[in-house]
Amino acid sequence: MISLTMALCASFIILQATPQNLFVDDFERGLVKWGSLWTREAGVGQLFSDDQIAHDRERSARIEHRGSQDWSFSPSVRFNVRTGDLFELNAWIKVEGKGSATICVVTQNAQNEVIDWTFAENAQSGTSDWRLLSSRFLVPAGVARLYPRLIGYDPATVWVDDFSFIALGNIEELIDPNLPDEITIENPALTVTFHSVEGTLSVLDRRTQQTWKQNPLHPSLVVKQIEQHGRNIEMQWLDTRFMDEMKITVQLDESHPEFVVSLSREEEMDSSLYYPHPFVSEAGTYLVVPMNEGISYPVDDPTIETRQLVAYGGHGICMPFWGVTDGEKGHAAILETPDDASIRIERANGNLCVTPLWQAQKGQFGYERRIRYIFFETGGHTAICKRYRQYAIETGLFKTLELKRRENPNVDKLIGAVNVWCWDSGSLAIVRDMLDLGIDRILWSNRQSPANLRALNELGILTSRYDIYQDTMNPANFEHLNGVHSDWTTAAWPDDLMLDENGDWRKGWEVQGKDGVWYPCGVLCDKQALKYAQERIPAELESSPYQCRFIDTTTASPWRECYHPHHPMTRSESRYWKMELLRYVCEEMRLVTGSETGHDAAVPFVHYFEGMLSLGPYRVPDAGRNMIRIWDEIPERVAKFQLGHAYRLPLWELVYHDCVVSQWYWGDYNNKLPALWDKRDLFNILYGTPPMFMFTKTYWQENKDRFLQSYRNVCAVAREVGYSEMTEHRFLTRDRSVQQTVFANGITVTVNFGESSFLMTDGKEITAMNFTVSRPAMTQPRPEEE
Repeated sequence: MISLTMALCASFIILQATPQNLFVDDFERGLVKWGSLWTREAGVGQLFSDDQIAHDRERSARIEHRGSQDWSFSPSVRFNVRTGDLFELNAWIKVEGKGSATICVVTQNAQNEVIDWTFAENAQSGTSDWRLLSSRFLVPAGVARLYPRLIGYDPATVWVDDFSFIALGNIEELIDPNLPDEITIENPALTVTFHSVEGTLSVLDRRTQQTWKQNPLHPSLVVKQIEQHGRNIEMQWLDTRFMDEMKITVQLDESHPEFVVSLSREEEMDSSLYYPHPFVSEAGTYLVVPMNEGISYPVDDPTIETRQLVAYGGHGICMPFWGVTDGEKGHAAILETPDDASIRIERANGNLCVTPLWQAQKGQFGYERRIRYIFFETGGHTAICKRYRQYAIETGLFKTLELKRRENPNVDKLIGAVNVWCWDSGSLAIVRDMLDLGIDRILWSNRQSPANLRALNELGILTSRYDIYQDTMNPANFEHLNGVHSDWTTAAWPDDLMLDENGDWRKGWEVQGKDGVWYPCGVLCDKQALKYAQERIPAELESSPYQCRFIDTTTASPWRECYHPHHPMTRSESRYWKMELLRYVCEEMRLVTGSETGHDAAVPFVHYFEGMLSLGPYRVPDAGRNMIRIWDEIPERVAKFQLGHAYRLPLWELVYHDCVVSQWYWGDYNNKLPALWDKRDLFNILYGTPPMFMFTKTYWQENKDRFLQSYRNVCAVAREVGYSEMTEHRFLTRDRSVQQTVFANGITVTVNFGESSFLMTDGKEITAMNFTVSRPAMTQPRPEEE
């Protein structure tokens, strides 16, 4: 055992006792120390010196922003810095409106090039009274200059007062010169070295001789003590932001190319912790990110925006892992404690990388946080997904559609069925018309009368309807609205609403009233939602024999904290109650169950996800409100990413294809953009997933032949592989225009997204924008089925 301890230097006490105020402004002299307000959209913002509202004395700065994008406001100062400098940024903020305000610093290199526009950020979102935002941070390597600023997004009025930027010294004065530079642990596959000065890890994969190194992009921790116990490294750290201690352990597996980093602390924590640092990526590799179905980001692609994705909701990462690979070698990380975790996609040395961040659990660090790193010598993103699939099985997240079918035979109606959304009357006639054409496997998603339901059930249709247990409207607003949603849980207002940390009810979906004003719904507390489902669903089923139910938002919206004194929740408890709602619908009501977007916490309790195939950031504008609109123009982000064969990856299918049916979002369906209809069908075929149609009665009549083509091409394959694991996904060309998937039942699907024909190794030619399906000899279809 090696035991080394670093005592806190006496200079640290001096650092705390003699801070240097680099910039302080109480705005009593107006805005003389500040630059002008910048807004991304022209003419949507104004800046004022406010003598009516202030935090402490008589004046503050007020920003009025009416735009839907971002703005910024910074002092007219710049500071030269060096690695390890410790600073504290403070500002009192008051917000009115749905927008946000964030304090942060802009970091620059020696050439005055921006490294990070939002370093050390701390944000306040939505309406709140005066609140102190603070951020304490260390300057990372490579930063030569910085300056503080205030930024925000979306419409809001923001007041700022008592702004300060304070220098606390340099962390080098805290480092014991007797601390060893590094400690190394090994197993047959990996050599893992901890570098004590930077607090980073480097990993040598002994099988490939490749070394992965971390970059400390968000330094805030200083090592105090290190102990090595065999293949484990145990460390005590000082968090310089809060001046408290935490324990971090690295546990290397005995033989596998994996290790686990665990973090624990007992103190309060009011901002996120970024650790471990990101492993630096190299040009020619790509990030593997399970954003909805999945996406790959070439790390040297300058067009990719940096972003943060929560691990606890469908509009983040739908499975708590990510990876980096060159197509063969690579590494992945699994967030084993994802309920209060996110990932940040950012850049180090110009290339994209991923940093995990741990968020507070109600102001505390709470439970031990764990992240597992795995290294691969071959297999690329398929191998990464298969390792996560193994983890999902081990942790109880895994339940196959075959097992679900045995519990509820109606599940079989879902496999290979097109999901149809049509709000026009005459649904029975439309369904009979579809059946006459040969479209005979249908999930009919819009609610129906009891008589229609019985008729549709007799025709073999899987009958469903929309339902929701999140949004509820204040009854006092009903008179201002054009209508009252029949699924709002009105009785929940106000006692069962979720409260935030300030005691305010959380705002949800907004509805535009007759007066043009937008009225927000309140968010129902997840702990309270189940009782409303227990009241509604059994009573309705007595007269309306639905076989399926779509529960909106449950797996799309994040797990949330509730601060209501009668039903408080952590995010973990929020997840539990969301899953209890879905379990009730699936198991106790015996309904085929779907939810929005999707998250793998719900895999045991659902049969399909609407929206899993649709990458959230890359849908058409206003996709969730103007669903029925058909788009003739193609937004760039839709063509490049949403249906971009160079970026998309079937990560969800590689893990869960045989567990949950993936579908497009109801504002992003197969016929949404007719110019991309063929390509969307090809993705369905490649992934073995069914299509979604949304139409009016008129649009159906005008395009029924095209709908039939889509059904025939897609649903036959989706039915054939519906219960099978996707075992592999391959790129057959360098530009990724030809791709191939393999399923456990022997089916292989090859799709050509390109503009020219592709010759297979067996001599078969696939023409542009076409596909082929190969089957084991004993399951070849008859010639007339081709």
